[in-house]
Amino acid sequence: MAPQMEYVSKTQHYLKVKKPQLERERRARINKSLDQLKHLVAELQGSDAIMQLDKAEMLEAAVAFMKKEVKKPKAAAPLVPMEPFCHGFMNAVNEVSRVMATIPHMNVELGKSVMIHLGSEYNRLTSRTTQHAQVVREEVYSSAPLSPASSGYHSDDCDESSMASPPSKVATAVWRPW
Repeated sequence: MAPQMEYVSKTQHYLKVKKPQLERERRARINKSLDQLKHLVAELQGSDAIMQLDKAEMLEAAVAFMKKEVKKPKAAAPLVPMEPFCHGFMNAVNEVSRVMATIPHMNVELGKSVMIHLGSEYNRLTSRTTQHAQVVREEVYSSAPLSPASSGYHSDDCDESSMASPPSKVATAVWRPW
């Protein structure tokens, strides 16, 4: 007689083969995560004592460590990220003003319009920073010239009448990288 083929339902197959396999994979993920947690806590605590603990003790130590970290007083708020950028921007504005002042026969109106534009951009940037940075911004803003007139920029061959004339029209479509 030929051996009889046993019919195995999907449910029986799942219970017999798949479920134990899925459980092994789940336990492997848990163990891997516990090992990662153990290494992280040991690194943050600066102690390898946690490495000798079993899983339950290690979890308890991790919970205690997290509670302790939550209770720690928070450090002073770091500087507003825009502050260093604003300082650098003002240094660049000062450098532009200095370079324009040294160029012979420089068009004064062009220099004024550049410095006014840079000043308005600086104001736009600083309006986005928090109230905490207000004092620092005012110090930087007041110490740096924002226009050719305040920086002492002038051209020797330019007379008073040309300074009173309206600025020449510049192309309206100015390319900006942003």
